Amino acid sequence: MRELGLRRRHLWRLSIGLALVGTTSTLLTGAGQASATAALSTTRFTASDGTTYTATNHLLASAGGPGREWLLAWAGPADTTKPDFMAVIDATKGSKTYGQVVNTVTMGPGLANEPHHMQYVWHKGDRLYAGGLKADTTFVFDTSQLPKLRLAGVNVASDTPCGTMPDAYQVLRDGTAYGSFLGGGDVAGPCTYTNGQVRNGNGAAGSPGEIVRFDRNGKTLAEIPAATAKGEDPDLCGNVPELPEPTCANPHGIMVDERRNILVGSDFVEAKDFTSPEAPLREDLARPTVRVWDITNRSNPTLLSVSKVPDGPRAQLESDPIWYESRVLMEPALPNKPGHNGAFVSSMTGGAVFYTPDIKAPKPVWKEVIDDTTAYRKAGAEADVRGGGDNSSWLMVSPDDRYLFHTVMGVPKAYGQSLDKTTGMLYVLDIRKLLASGNSPKCSVDQLDEVFKGGHESDCPAVVGTQLIRDTTDGGPHWGSMDNFARHADGTYGETEKIKRIAVANYFIAGAFGGDGDHRICMFNLGNGGKVTLDRSFRDENTNKPCISFNRISWPHGDTGDARPHGVLFTVSDGVLK
Repeated sequence: MRELGLRRRHLWRLSIGLALVGTTSTLLTGAGQASATAALSTTRFTASDGTTYTATNHLLASAGGPGREWLLAWAGPADTTKPDFMAVIDATKGSKTYGQVVNTVTMGPGLANEPHHMQYVWHKGDRLYAGGLKADTTFVFDTSQLPKLRLAGVNVASDTPCGTMPDAYQVLRDGTAYGSFLGGGDVAGPCTYTNGQVRNGNGAAGSPGEIVRFDRNGKTLAEIPAATAKGEDPDLCGNVPELPEPTCANPHGIMVDERRNILVGSDFVEAKDFTSPEAPLREDLARPTVRVWDITNRSNPTLLSVSKVPDGPRAQLESDPIWYESRVLMEPALPNKPGHNGAFVSSMTGGAVFYTPDIKAPKPVWKEVIDDTTAYRKAGAEADVRGGGDNSSWLMVSPDDRYLFHTVMGVPKAYGQSLDKTTGMLYVLDIRKLLASGNSPKCSVDQLDEVFKGGHESDCPAVVGTQLIRDTTDGGPHWGSMDNFARHADGTYGETEKIKRIAVANYFIAGAFGGDGDHRICMFNLGNGGKVTLDRSFRDENTNKPCISFNRISWPHGDTGDARPHGVLFTVSDGVLK
């Protein structure tokens, strides 16, 4: 069993290591011929390094005007000699072009940026922040003319010398945004942040990462240290090469609550070393920590706490510590209502969700509240499919604080699961009892039978909706977006707390093993009580099958072939959003 565990870990490392380490600056060539029916328009932005970036809309006549709801998908081509692009998909329920790609916004001049995440939720007037993971670049778009997009700014690697690998974004009410950079500075050694503090790092894609505050055009307002000044537990927080102040600071997901003046970040891995097949096999590069900042001073937040989630009862079944419930934290999620002061966090290789009732406590105390294995059982997956190594991903609390949404990619074949057994999944938890327990929740998944059946305590989350998403490419559903808009009788839209649709993209990281996915975007309806069903009317325009396939020959911008959608986001035309 130990041998299998090491093989599982090594292959997981290989899967993202080949994709994450390194950058690309190739000039745009061979972009293909744009569709004859597409209306072209280009905006340009000259970045601080002197490079002029472009964003070219290829808007089809079938787009039918601006008064609609749109699903944006940030995608990279399988053929990396072709341009990355933002796909604009008609997400207007009942529209004749529902599910069709009506515009592609191609980016230049750089190639192979590895399009990754955007912000989690979009509101009227927000700029769109979209990250290029490998290129260490953030693109900012003006969304006021949807379904067209305008390039408003570009933040390049030299604008954030203390951090690399931009991951997640959160837009504030004033239009500025925070971004998480999970990798270390551009070069190894000391780096000075905007507030004058200094941290030692071991280089790009290493440690420590940082938080960056951007203005509306993507300009860096502040680089904010994620690592503590005195260092962290050296047994828990390994670094390669070792640092004088050990740190687990590799923030991946971030959540902001302006009401409480907090930013919460979950630490992922030290990417260049944990994921490299040549690097030593070290469990201490897989992060189990959560960071909380007080953002009263928006450009100089104070780090309030660094806390660890616990190992869980499934650890006794796993052959390697990398599959313990606490390992590789990917996403935090925050409730929205006054009086709900806690936070959730999920683990990617650990396959579990944790909760703390008071995220602003000096030392937040986390308890496991659900193992993905429980949801697998509810969904009808094979009996030997469980949470360890299942690559759990997107996590989000509904605006009304009723549900917690979660996507799971599935256990790759090389982890010991055959593709006819392993499966991705979207599941929904009813979290009302847990939130209502205030500062004294009882729920704690700490016994082995609770891994499979859910927590014994009455306030534990209930699995109320599940949808298996099988992906025989050895990938699976990684990212999602909840539709936070509702259409009124007069054709206008407004934001809503009642979520009725969720979009999910089946792609993680290009290259190697266990993350490429089948490149589909699927739409799911959320019914009464949290029941999840596939929206079969959201059909591919070429195959007429449910879900939109990004494996196709032609796009509005030309015959550039298959593409890989990562971040997805619901938006609405400005003129009809009230």
